[in-house]
Amino acid sequence: MTAGNETTEPIFLVGMMGAGKSSVGPRLADRLGRDFVDTDAWVETEAGASVAEIFEREGEAAFRALETRAIAATEGRALVVALGGGAIAQPGAVERVARLGPFVYLQVEVETLLERIGDAGSRPLLRGLSRDERRSKLAALLEERAPCYERASFAVATD
Repeated sequence: MTAGNETTEPIFLVGMMGAGKSSVGPRLADRLGRDFVDTDAWVETEAGASVAEIFEREGEAAFRALETRAIAATEGRALVVALGGGAIAQPGAVERVARLGPFVYLQVEVETLLERIGDAGSRPLLRGLSRDERRSKLAALLEERAPCYERASFAVATD
């Protein structure tokens, strides 16, 4: 911590794809006078490929390794950081992120996610699924990730 109310630790936004991290993040960063970083965008820049292409060519493990590097790069920086939906659910990620700064869980209902995501053509975990299959997959992912999301410093409903 620095003097006064200023801090050099990042603030992380976590939650499902479509929860609003990329929408809320820039607004929060602007309000706090910080820069905004979306780890998916960071990964795409580093890899020179989209998240979908990384998943397709190299697999989820390669994507998650890049994502871990993106998180590490935020250490000691006064940023607002949007993490990919599954980032916080990776082994050791909750502890790693909590050590770097507070994280906020953007909560959202599955039906809202379905509306926001649409056909999910650019979402590797949902691509090619029917609407009912996407609903089932989102519900399963949310159930799997909820214990990690719920360890956040704060939770905000974004429906």
